[in-house]
Amino acid sequence: MHGPVLPGWLLVALCAATGSYCLLRMRSGSPPARRAAGSEAVMGFGMAAMAVPAAFLSPPPWMLTGYAVIFGGAALRALWPARGGAHHVHHAVGSLAMVYMALAMTPGAGGGAHAGHEGHAAGGVPLLTGALLLYFAGHVLSTGVRLLPAAGGGGPVAAVSWSARPEPALACRLSMGIAMLAMLVTV
Repeated sequence: MHGPVLPGWLLVALCAATGSYCLLRMRSGSPPARRAAGSEAVMGFGMAAMAVPAAFLSPPPWMLTGYAVIFGGAALRALWPARGGAHHVHHAVGSLAMVYMALAMTPGAGGGAHAGHEGHAAGGVPLLTGALLLYFAGHVLSTGVRLLPAAGGGGPVAAVSWSARPEPALACRLSMGIAMLAMLVTV
């Protein structure tokens, strides 16, 4: 990822922590919830790998191609069950955004291999980058609103396992959405 080193490492830590939490969520819940948590874990760890600052480690072109293949496969896998819910569509869009960023980072794209140098040209298509930024900004805002406490207060909260509560999963998705926005800004 191009950009300053410290924010890059903070993004790596955020995405790795999110991926780790999603792995923990796979231990409980219904089979569809476990599959969704697994997809989110793959996304979190993939984002962590792609967010490593280029000043520290400039990935070879074969690795960027590997990212594109892995996330392309994840997008295809998310498209089949997308008929059953918007969350799968979101997984497909996120995976395709990762493919786009991996391709934008390749040396022939205008930026990628020289990502550690200041003043580099952007490697992405501005219109597509802008559309993805708008999509993920909307996703972050809608997810953030769902985390707000309901007006009128709630009654007593039932004793539920921390991995079964919806709030940490929403916070996890919010974190990954914010990380995606940060990564898209650097394309």
